[in-house]
Amino acid sequence: EVQLVESGGGLVQPGGSLRLSCAASGFTFSSYAMSWVRQAPGKGLEWVSRISPGGGGTFYTESVKGRFTISRDNAKNTLYLQLNSLKTEDTAMYYCAKSLDRPTSQGTQVTVSS
Repeated sequence: EVQLVESGGGLVQPGGSLRLSCAASGFTFSSYAMSWVRQAPGKGLEWVSRISPGGGGTFYTESVKGRFTISRDNAKNTLYLQLNSLKTEDTAMYYCAKSLDRPTSQGTQVTVSS
């Protein structure tokens, strides 16, 4: 059974930083691309970033380029998302997902507010 558990969210002021983590189990983590997906209040899912199985290839949606960094540690079965220069419009529930699957985990809330 695929299990993904996100952590690291919180309340931060505009311009601040957070580091999200996603602990994966139930599948061969190192064999799959992984994604971070977010959902802002009243909006649909947005695929924010994706990383290749080995970590050498990354994708970012335009609105987060230069501010967010995705990474992974295959030895620890863990996915990360470093969020810098946060903006109020980054407020959302953040989920990790296997490949391009729709999220099914609980997510971690990121709130950017002064």
